[in-house]
Amino acid sequence: MKNRYLLTKKPGSCANSLILLSVTVKTSLLFLLVLFCQCGNRSSERHDKYESENIEDVLKLLPGNDNPRNSEGDFITLKDGRILFVYTHYTGTSGDDHGNAFLAGRYSDDKGKTWSDEDIKIVDQEGRMNVMSVSLLRLQNGEIALFYLKKNSVTDCVPMIRISIDEATTWSDPQPCITDRDGYFVLNNHRVIQLKNGRLVLAVAMHQVPGELNASEVGRIWSYFSDDNGRSWKSGEEVSNPDSVITQEPGMVELNNGEILMFIRTKSGVQYLSFSKDKGETWSPVEPSNIKSPCSPALITRIPSTGELLMVWNDNGINQKRTPLNIAVSKDEGKTWTKNKILKDNPEGVYCYPAIHFIDNCVLLSYSDWSNMGSTIVRIYTDWIYKQE
Repeated sequence: MKNRYLLTKKPGSCANSLILLSVTVKTSLLFLLVLFCQCGNRSSERHDKYESENIEDVLKLLPGNDNPRNSEGDFITLKDGRILFVYTHYTGTSGDDHGNAFLAGRYSDDKGKTWSDEDIKIVDQEGRMNVMSVSLLRLQNGEIALFYLKKNSVTDCVPMIRISIDEATTWSDPQPCITDRDGYFVLNNHRVIQLKNGRLVLAVAMHQVPGELNASEVGRIWSYFSDDNGRSWKSGEEVSNPDSVITQEPGMVELNNGEILMFIRTKSGVQYLSFSKDKGETWSPVEPSNIKSPCSPALITRIPSTGELLMVWNDNGINQKRTPLNIAVSKDEGKTWTKNKILKDNPEGVYCYPAIHFIDNCVLLSYSDWSNMGSTIVRIYTDWIYKQE
């Protein structure tokens, strides 16, 4: 099953490079240098215009006083038409993953074009360290499920679930999704899925357990599933990692044939894959794909209007930088990927932890940019995603 899923793309433009000159400058060389800089600026202006015509920044959540970082989140459309975006709002002085944080919300009442100015606190800081990594899901019974990590220590981090029956006005008491083992479990934002048969499935990577002095880079991966809308959870079998590659931050998507595709970030220069044929109870051993990637999470979801798969990831297998941020489409259930387009390509950017939400003919996409410790939402027309270059 090696290289079962491939990535195809058209050749892109050359990457920008930084050239350092240290010379005794004569007049002619000065003229050439100025001309070179002017050409570089014009190229940058063309790119910015091209980007702004197709990708509109609609919300930038930048850090500020007593707010050192704003991090990844997720979306839900409410029955009154408003869109709620819930994200991790850090407080104090530390923007580290273990810094203080609560879950905050912003609303849009015009399909994501504009957003409310002030945060609404959704979940207080329940964990001794923080709460973070939001997944929002409209369940088939009409309820809204809110998932997040409750982080108490480096050996105690567990996914929690709350349910709302009144369109995110109030939430049930939090319940842990993992009760059969202790440890530090990572569940990314925008990660929980509901299968066609109603089963809820999430995948976690466990990096440390009580009694261990140091965390392991190699996350042990399990899926957990619920057949009663999140009230109780069972563990699937551990995902086999025969080559002991560094596996972290798994995500999943249900395929049309009923299988579940799991995609996993690694340090091997590509995303790794695993498959389940029994609704998340057992999994095939992890295998490499040809999806180039640094050690950064990808996101794969289904486009409602076309039924095809959409992937957002860092198309960069050369180094471990989380730039550029790309988007691509698969018409064959993830076997190949085309329409590869760059969303953000600042060489100094650090783009990661995306979430996707479809509204009419547009895609709302959020991502974290660690270069400014902020979170951004962009609005993209679906037609542009399919447009031939």
